Amino acid sequence: MNNNNSMTSVRESKQLLAEEVFQHIGAQIVDGVLEPGYRIRDVDVAEELHVSRTPVREALQRLERLGLVTMYPSRYTEVTAVTPETVEQTLEFAGYQAGMAARMGVARMSQEERESLAELVEEMYTALDDDVHISNTRWAVFSFLSARSRNAQHQVLINDASMALFRNLRGWSVPENDRERMLQVYRSFHDAVLRGDADDAERQARLMHYV
Repeated sequence: MNNNNSMTSVRESKQLLAEEVFQHIGAQIVDGVLEPGYRIRDVDVAEELHVSRTPVREALQRLERLGLVTMYPSRYTEVTAVTPETVEQTLEFAGYQAGMAARMGVARMSQEERESLAELVEEMYTALDDDVHISNTRWAVFSFLSARSRNAQHQVLINDASMALFRNLRGWSVPENDRERMLQVYRSFHDAVLRGDADDAERQARLMHYV
């Protein structure tokens, strides 16, 4: 085998391994298996997954960039807590990203795709009393929009941030005294999607997240 091809194959293999470790640890954090304050030791994870410590460290560094853990070199890595400030910042980030996804996606969808999206939005109408349902239905809509944005850079950004978005907003719910207004926002977003009105869809997507 050509040396260059061999080196490329090794790099790709290492990247794939680090991605698998990242997904494994990240899923445990999102699901609450690894709770805030839990100390992760790379040597323990490496032993558990039968890998070297290198892909574990790479995965933890990536999780730290997302704010899911804090690394203390030569000691341990700690799972971060979801504070009110974390939720506020994540809502803001999600709002602007959802707005961009709506602006690009709605403008570029076929009418059939808009109708499919509208059906997903309708599922949000019954989600206001259940924070997990809110998280799941909003993510379904957001993912649909992002996938149809036809913008590779946006899709990469959302894919990388999805774990933090899901973890940080999983316990968030619409305040009880704001549910009637939020329901109207959902309905307005639904109608904007069916009209193909990308400007209004962007505006409503941001309003969902208070931005």
